[in-house]
Amino acid sequence: MRREQIDVVRRFNRAVTQRVGALDDEYLSRDRSLGLSRLLWEVEPGGSEVRVLRSRLGLDSGYLSRQLRRLESDGLVITDPDSQDGRVRTVRLTESGVAERAVLERASDELAASILGPLTAGQRGRLVAAMTEVERLLLASQVRIEITDPRAPDARYCLRSYFAELERRFDTGFDPARSISASDEEMTLPNGLLLVASAQGAAMGCGALKLDAGSRIAEVKRMWTSPDARGLGLGRRILERLAGEASVRGIRTLRLETNRTLMEARHLYETAGFVEVEAFSTEPYAHHWFERDFEH
Repeated sequence: MRREQIDVVRRFNRAVTQRVGALDDEYLSRDRSLGLSRLLWEVEPGGSEVRVLRSRLGLDSGYLSRQLRRLESDGLVITDPDSQDGRVRTVRLTESGVAERAVLERASDELAASILGPLTAGQRGRLVAAMTEVERLLLASQVRIEITDPRAPDARYCLRSYFAELERRFDTGFDPARSISASDEEMTLPNGLLLVASAQGAAMGCGALKLDAGSRIAEVKRMWTSPDARGLGLGRRILERLAGEASVRGIRTLRLETNRTLMEARHLYETAGFVEVEAFSTEPYAHHWFERDFEH
């Protein structure tokens, strides 16, 4: 990345933190910092698990515990072991916490209005559009893609979502039992692997490889991204990471098949170096077959 890009990001950060009052010890004229106020705001009305808050906010476990103790000492939250699983701690708002959260909501609305108020209608539209784009790009910058046990909760969520989308979009529906297999064992090293993309504590996409060291051919399976994450380039990032994982394991050819209804997937493969070839499998849901060769 270029030096001037770094400078622009730093200048933007300084402007935003000053304008929203992030430097104030008493954010929005309350008796706590922006960090504490944000933590209080993130606690759901029905309660939130500590681990979910930690993941969503990207906070260190020790720091989060200290912040929660401060909110507890102010009488705004209580933290208890979950009734179903004593290892899980849940944070809940007290009556005072609910009232304080409502005050924060009103004050946050007033701050947003004070930012928009001095602008013309056209400037407001430009600022809101720019903020929306910045928010999405910042989300994209937080995505982490990791090899994950296919039995893990995030992996299961992605695979269920993948099957549900194919069932909804395919002309004939989708039955995993009829499709060429990609079992847990086949998506676990050394037989293969599953990548899960996540950000802010939520799984947002996945992609798998089935490896055949003998033939030096690998198959791409289970490519899916959440509708909320589309347009962020996540599918391409997952696909390129899969290609990298295949290449370092000595794979010469990467293969995949796709259904005719998945036009955006075909575009992704065609622009990622895959070439359409003759059918190489008996996948009943496939209409297009692609390959990508590596040089070793």
